[in-house]
Amino acid sequence: QVQLVESGGGLVQAGGSLRLSCAASGRTLSSYAMGWFHQAPGKEREFVAAISWSSGRTYYADSVKGRFTISRDNAKNTVYLQMNSLKPEDTAVYYCAADRSISIVSRLWAYWGKGTLVTVSS
Repeated sequence: QVQLVESGGGLVQAGGSLRLSCAASGRTLSSYAMGWFHQAPGKEREFVAAISWSSGRTYYADSVKGRFTISRDNAKNTVYLQMNSLKPEDTAVYYCAADRSISIVSRLWAYWGKGTLVTVSS
């Protein structure tokens, strides 16, 4: 069992920055991947970024490359999503996820947080 709790969402102006955090508890994450997905109203949940807990290898959706950075703090069992140059289209609920392997398909991830809302004003 892995439990995930997101934090850091809020309201920010276009062009601004925000950092999301996801604190994990439960099983060791040494063999897990962690990721971020977002879901806007009326749209499907979409892959944003992922990181291998052990190696630190990262993966990004094309829409966020160069703007978002995923990172981890092993000691704190926490993964972060640094979001820069935010756009109104980034507005969504952001979810943290964990699984044994990385996929861009949300249904293949086993564990999920409850989400944190990010609103980017124009």
